[in-house]
Amino acid sequence: MYSSPIDPIEDPPIGRDEKYEYTDTAPEFEDPFGNEEFAEVKYRTMAWWQCGMIMIAETISLGILSLPSAVAALGMAPAVVLIVGLGILATYTGYVIGQFKLRYPHVHSMADAGEVMMGAFGRELLGTAQVVFLVFIMGSHILTFMVMMNTVTEHGTCSIVFGVVGLVLSFVLTLPRTLKKVSWMSISSFISIVAAVLITMIAIAIQKPGNGQVDTTVDTSLYKGFLAVTNIVFAYAGHVAFFGFISEMKTPTDYPKTLYLLQFTDTSMYVVAAVVIYYYGGRDVKSPALGSTSPLVSKIAYGIAIPTIIIAGVINGHVACKYIYVRIFRGTDHMHKRNWRSIGSWVLIGLVLWTIAWIIAEAIPVFNNLLSLITALFASWFTYGMSGIFWLFMNWGRYFASPRKITLTVLNLIIVGIGGCLCGLGLYVSGKAIHDNPSSASFTCANVA
Repeated sequence: MYSSPIDPIEDPPIGRDEKYEYTDTAPEFEDPFGNEEFAEVKYRTMAWWQCGMIMIAETISLGILSLPSAVAALGMAPAVVLIVGLGILATYTGYVIGQFKLRYPHVHSMADAGEVMMGAFGRELLGTAQVVFLVFIMGSHILTFMVMMNTVTEHGTCSIVFGVVGLVLSFVLTLPRTLKKVSWMSISSFISIVAAVLITMIAIAIQKPGNGQVDTTVDTSLYKGFLAVTNIVFAYAGHVAFFGFISEMKTPTDYPKTLYLLQFTDTSMYVVAAVVIYYYGGRDVKSPALGSTSPLVSKIAYGIAIPTIIIAGVINGHVACKYIYVRIFRGTDHMHKRNWRSIGSWVLIGLVLWTIAWIIAEAIPVFNNLLSLITALFASWFTYGMSGIFWLFMNWGRYFASPRKITLTVLNLIIVGIGGCLCGLGLYVSGKAIHDNPSSASFTCANVA
């Protein structure tokens, strides 16, 4: 139905050869944003570095806060191998997503990709899963906001009130309709998380609460070990939004640069932060990691982390709203208008999604458990498994065309298997954790810090 002159694997990587230019071969009505020459609101406006900052802000946020406790559960050596290994694998799967987008330029979301592969059923299946996944992530950011406010104010009021404040702030910041406007906020988000993690690392290195209790390996159970693995996977869970990010780039062929910027930055930060905080924090290091130092430093770190706690959630919220908005108004002029119908629809979609996210945060008020559930249900597939399926779909009938194809076929089958394993075992361990945790009372005024 749709074609591209670029072979996603056999041709040189996009961006290395100028003759490979981006050509939208889909009919104009298939483009989610249509002709923007005279549009009031234009979407395809992001430079590659702006897209890179959004991807970094979306990815390096809550995930990094759970990694030190993952190292404590797995041991230093296995955890570092997993963080680096899963980061390299996430780079490859992200690259495949970019190639799928270039092969089928009309794809704006996982739902569109599902339609390419499985028709209407695939569109509804992946579209629903994408929105639910993003809303769960939004909920995790509201939960972290609640933890932050309880820490800073020493549980100054009911946790539900803090959740409502997080809901309102996130909703207001989601009101801009274009990612370019959100990209400016993403810069402050990145600076925020870097500063907060640095303060935590410096303080914990001075205070040494762990008393040198560091284990290269640990004797752990499948339950505890895999719960930690799901937290590492969540740290790379930004792939679900990549189609939407590429769609709003001025030059989609610049996407590999944004991907490499993201993956180099996040993998490096994850290893350094996880190892340093665990090394000095010891076996009882907390999750989120900002709470591993003295009460005063924790308050300072959480205060500095406020922009990333909110904005990273806002980016995911924007992507969720944009999917529904495009689904409703695709092929019409309403996306480019500033009238009551266009603006009102965007506001209503945002309000509904953020309200659902708040309900999720109140229902599962335990940070690690919520991350594990999200990973098992969605990140396992959107970050890893689905990319393997995308490659197999694009290369249908050519799996054994050459030794290189055979190797890549085996690799992508393994990636699909990894997605299935993360999903199945992840559901077991996250379900057990939520069931067994005595502090997981829902909709409570109690301190969720």
